[in-house]
Amino acid sequence: MKNTIDRRNLLKAGAFAGAALAMPARVFAQASPLTGQQRRILDVAKEQLERVRDRLWRTDLVGVADFGLPSSQPRLHFANLDQGTVRSFLVAHGIGSDPEHDGYLHNFSNVEGSRATSKGAFVTNEWYKGKYGTSIRLVGVDPTNSNALDRLIVMHPAWYANEDMVEKWGKLGRSDGCFAMGEQNFNEALWHLSGGRLLYSDQLGIA
Repeated sequence: MKNTIDRRNLLKAGAFAGAALAMPARVFAQASPLTGQQRRILDVAKEQLERVRDRLWRTDLVGVADFGLPSSQPRLHFANLDQGTVRSFLVAHGIGSDPEHDGYLHNFSNVEGSRATSKGAFVTNEWYKGKYGTSIRLVGVDPTNSNALDRLIVMHPAWYANEDMVEKWGKLGRSDGCFAMGEQNFNEALWHLSGGRLLYSDQLGIA
């Protein structure tokens, strides 16, 4: 009798396991709840996208650079509006925005030669080969960043924006006003943020 019960239990367990394997993965995969910071970033991304929608080619993902945070923190957020997710990366600011090199952005500028970071909405443009390798041209669409093309303000990879700079110095190095990402992460921008998407830069301080 015991062997019969064991065989029945084994068959039931096997049937359940087979059904579980056949069920879609999404039944078991639970999305991690968004943090308060991520919800705020998504809200900012949606608001800015609607403001400049007619200038964009693609509206699935928005980059939000929050220069209200120090360079030691991941403050370049990729807000995926289709999926409702946020991924965050390190990004450097300009020398002219942080002359004392304390790791904080103190001012924005749109002036040529200022070597400072600019505030406002940028449209990501085509790739090109520059000083730091493959980079992304940016077109400023606000009065606060209208000189981006003339100033050669772009997105590019840089050694001074790698994570080991934070580990060694507690901050990143500084750019000439460009949005410099770590070399190991820049492909994320190439594949997901380029091609006519929005990059928004501001001093938000969303921690």
